[in-house]
Amino acid sequence: MSDAKFGLAVIGTGMAATPHARALQDLADSIEVRGVYSRTAEKREAFAREFGFPAAGSIEALAADPRVDAVLLITPPNQRTGIVRRFAEAGKHVLMEKPVERTTAAAEEIVRICDENGVKLGIVFQHRYREASQKLRSLLAEGALGEIGLARANVPWWREQSYYDEPGRGTYERDGGGVLISQAIHTLDLMLSLTGPVAEVQAVAATTRFHTMESEDFVAGGMRFASGIPGAVMATTASFPGDAESITLDCDKASAHLQSGTLTVSWRDGRVETFGETGGTGGGADPMAFPHGWHRDLIASFADAVRQGGEPEPSGRDALDVHRLIDALVASSRDGRAVQISTST
Repeated sequence: MSDAKFGLAVIGTGMAATPHARALQDLADSIEVRGVYSRTAEKREAFAREFGFPAAGSIEALAADPRVDAVLLITPPNQRTGIVRRFAEAGKHVLMEKPVERTTAAAEEIVRICDENGVKLGIVFQHRYREASQKLRSLLAEGALGEIGLARANVPWWREQSYYDEPGRGTYERDGGGVLISQAIHTLDLMLSLTGPVAEVQAVAATTRFHTMESEDFVAGGMRFASGIPGAVMATTASFPGDAESITLDCDKASAHLQSGTLTVSWRDGRVETFGETGGTGGGADPMAFPHGWHRDLIASFADAVRQGGEPEPSGRDALDVHRLIDALVASSRDGRAVQISTST
C-alpha cells in the first residue's frame, strides 16, 4: 500500500454512525472517506453534507473504486453478510460495528468469507480503547496485580420503551436479541479480552414488565472461565435511570474496578489508585452520550494494521468468543441448565 491516505467507504448513516463520522473528521490527515452510502438518498446526502464527506450512488461503485482500501460497515446486523462478501471479493478490508452478525453461525460465516478472500476483518468494540481499559490490560500483563481469582461484569443500563418501539429493535430478525447482543456485548468483550474465554455458564434471562419487546432486557448468570476462575454477569436495560457499566477483577495483590472510563485499583496494602477519564457511558436514556475518541483510536489502529499486514484489535475471530458466550447465556436460561462453551472455530 502506498503512502497515500487510507481510503475508506462508509455504509450506514443511522444513530451509530455519528461517533464514527466525528472520529473520521479527526483522522482526516491520514484517512480519507471516499464515499458514504445508505439506502435512503435523502439520509445519505444529509449525512454527507453534515460531516463533509462525498455521497456515493451505490455499494457497487464503492466496492469497485480502486481508491477504497476498506469499508466501514455501520448497518444493522441483518444487512451485513452480502455487503461483506461483495467488498471482500473486491479485495477490500472490512471494519464493522458490533455484533458481527445476529447468530454465532452467521458471524463465523463472515469471518470465513474474509479469511478466504485474504482481507482483514475488524470489529468496533471501542471500549477496549479507553485509557482505563488499556491501563488495566497493562497491569495484568506486567503481573502487577497477580493472578485473577474472581471476575464480575455489571451493566445496569436503562432504555425507554420508545427505544424499543423503533421497528426491528430488540428483535431476533434484525438485531439477533436484546440486552446481551446490543448493549452488554461491549462489556463482555472487554472482560474476555482481560480474562480469556468462558468455559461454562448458568443463567436466567427475562423480559421485565418495563418493556414490551421480543427479546430479553435482563440477564444474570454465573460463569466458569477456561482458566478455572469463577465469575458473574448481570446485564439489563431496565434499571432506571441507568448507571455506568463495570468490570471488577479480584486479584492476588489488588482488586481492579473498571467503571465506564475510570479504573480504580485497591491494593491489598491499603493504597488506592485511580486512572483514566470521566465521560458519558451511554447507559442512560441517551444511548449516544459518550465521546468519540475511542472510535477514533480504534479506526486509526485498524488502518495501521491493514497497512502493516497485522491483525486488527479486535479481529472478527476475537469477536467469536463473545458471540459464543451470549449464545450460552441465552441457551442456559431457555433450557434451565448449565451450558458448556466450545471454542472451536
